[in-house]
Amino acid sequence: MSEEKELSGKDKILMELKALEQEFTVELPRALRTAAALGDLSENSEYKYARERQDYVRARIRQLQQQLAKLSSIDISRLPTDRASYGSTLVLRDLDRDAEITYRLVTPEEADYEKGLISTSSPIGKSLLNKEEGDEVKVQTPNGTRVFEIVKLTTIHDED
Repeated sequence: MSEEKELSGKDKILMELKALEQEFTVELPRALRTAAALGDLSENSEYKYARERQDYVRARIRQLQQQLAKLSSIDISRLPTDRASYGSTLVLRDLDRDAEITYRLVTPEEADYEKGLISTSSPIGKSLLNKEEGDEVKVQTPNGTRVFEIVKLTTIHDED
């Protein structure tokens, strides 16, 4: 394992939000003023681009703020202690390949398949939600149906 601390989904959102707010309040107004000074706005591609970018950044800021609100509203005390949910780590046995794989269920913002962080909204994540240790789970993947057995379940409550 790497000593390097991974950023949480919330930290990643906060970093992107800070950068976008800087762009929205400082850089884009400057770009708009500079482009407007060039004259005729009807044929001014720099001005048009800056306005389009401003609209995109405004929408993205709103989207990130909604994601933060959603993350903040996760009430860990209401998550199940005996079934897979957000924050659970599952050791699965792939019954077709007789191999074990470990996944942790996370938000879409935290997802990183290569690190075993699976979004609760992905096909695998959805199929694992509310399952218990010992359950068999069928997952429809782009490469066909796979069957897993939950060998070990650790919920977010077990990790304190």
